[in-house]
Amino acid sequence: MKITDRVAVITGGASGIGRAVAAALGKRGVAAVALVDMSEAIEDVAEKINAEAGRAFAIPFRGDATDETFRASVYDAISRKHGLVSLCVPAAGITRDDLAVRVDKHSGKARIYPLEQFRQVVDVNLIAPVYWALEMIGRVAEDRAAKGLKRWTPQEGIQGSVVFIGSISSQGNRGQVSYASTKAGLEGAAATIMKESIFFGVRCSVIHPGFTDTPMVRALGADFVAKNILPYTQLGRLIQPDEIADAICFMLANSAVSGELWVDAGWHSPA
Repeated sequence: MKITDRVAVITGGASGIGRAVAAALGKRGVAAVALVDMSEAIEDVAEKINAEAGRAFAIPFRGDATDETFRASVYDAISRKHGLVSLCVPAAGITRDDLAVRVDKHSGKARIYPLEQFRQVVDVNLIAPVYWALEMIGRVAEDRAAKGLKRWTPQEGIQGSVVFIGSISSQGNRGQVSYASTKAGLEGAAATIMKESIFFGVRCSVIHPGFTDTPMVRALGADFVAKNILPYTQLGRLIQPDEIADAICFMLANSAVSGELWVDAGWHSPA
């Protein structure tokens, strides 16, 4: 599938993987990118990406990715000006790391992981990405119906592509019961959506990045990274966002790629 002249939506676009994917798509000739994030920085990020590309293709949208009204408004706005969205990379995500069960050494009472935190991570990392993808697929389906098209045929060419941002944590990672659950959940969602969305010519897959040099990972602290991450990574360093972005563009464009891609730098869990 050619990326040139396509219209894309990226959440979590103000930093990390989302920002890198937007820049990479710009280099590959995408017509427009809706760059979505809650951060005030999204305006400056879009301006910088456009300056680097030498053209205005990244359009900033500030809002909550879990808000369905905001989601629909982004699709409406970008579609009115640039046409049907056919690429979606819902990259917004959060962590709320803690042990699932912790015993207080003074009282002897067990404290289990807070339910509200779990729900928050599920909303942002699992439900929101799925629905940003479904929004695009639904609009592709409507566009086809308006043209009198029903079941997609290979002769038409791929109509759209979704890449979810999974994680190596989906295999299990100490202290990440909520985060790991959502990333594993995306695997099931993508596998199911793909079986349905190919009816409309839309592909869906998951990339599983290893520890990447993003604000989320840097927040762990340099000492933590040096002690608990790098010794278990064969490359001996954090992955760069541009490396993940390059892999995502490969997944978006290569129609023969399906399922999951592990971009983990050879990382393996110590326990």
